Amino acid sequence: MNRYEKQLTTAMERLDESLKILRDTIKRGDQQGAINYMENGDLKERYEELQNIITISQTGNIGARGTSQTGTF
Repeated sequence: MNRYEKQLTTAMERLDESLKILRDTIKRGDQQGAINYMENGDLKERYEELQNIITISQTGNIGARGTSQTGTF
C-alpha cells in the first residue's frame, strides 16, 4: 500500500467514525447537536480532510514543497 492509499484509508476510517457519532447523536434526538457537529465539528473537519487528500492526488504535478514541477527552464 503506497502513502496515498494509507492516507486515504485513514481519512475514510476517521470519516466513518464521525458518521457513527452523528448517527448516535441523531438517535438520541439531539438534532441541534447533530447540526452543530456537521457544520462546525469533527464531521466537517473529516470531510474536508478527505476532500483535500483527493484534490491533492488529482493535481499530480505538485512537488514536495507544494510547488509546481516545471522541469527544465
